[in-house]
Amino acid sequence: MENHSVFIGLHHGSLIVKDLLKSLNFYCHIIGLQQNTQRPEMSFDGAWLDVGEQQIHLLKLPETERSINPPDHAGRDRHLAIHVTQIDTIKFNLEASQIPFTMSKSGRQALFCRDPDGNGLEFIKILQ
Repeated sequence: MENHSVFIGLHHGSLIVKDLLKSLNFYCHIIGLQQNTQRPEMSFDGAWLDVGEQQIHLLKLPETERSINPPDHAGRDRHLAIHVTQIDTIKFNLEASQIPFTMSKSGRQALFCRDPDGNGLEFIKILQ
């Protein structure tokens, strides 16, 4: 198989949410992401969040799928992984909000949690 290097990066990942305000509170106030105000008018409610040059798109849509028994460790099912320069603030805010999380079982500097809709998130500390 020939690689033509046409893939240069991920633009965004989308997550389905039930309560947009609750999700924005989680992502912006607890996790610390910034909302991008350039989202055009669409036929459904939602929000764009900036993650460096990439984005997370929150889509307020009817629930389309849900794992019946998701694992406690969010890294063991579908999830978004985000590079971060530090984990301590995220960890502190999750603890203060009584939101469960786990740390990487491999010893890496990585934190796993779920958003209010059960979407899995991984925050990986990168060295600078």
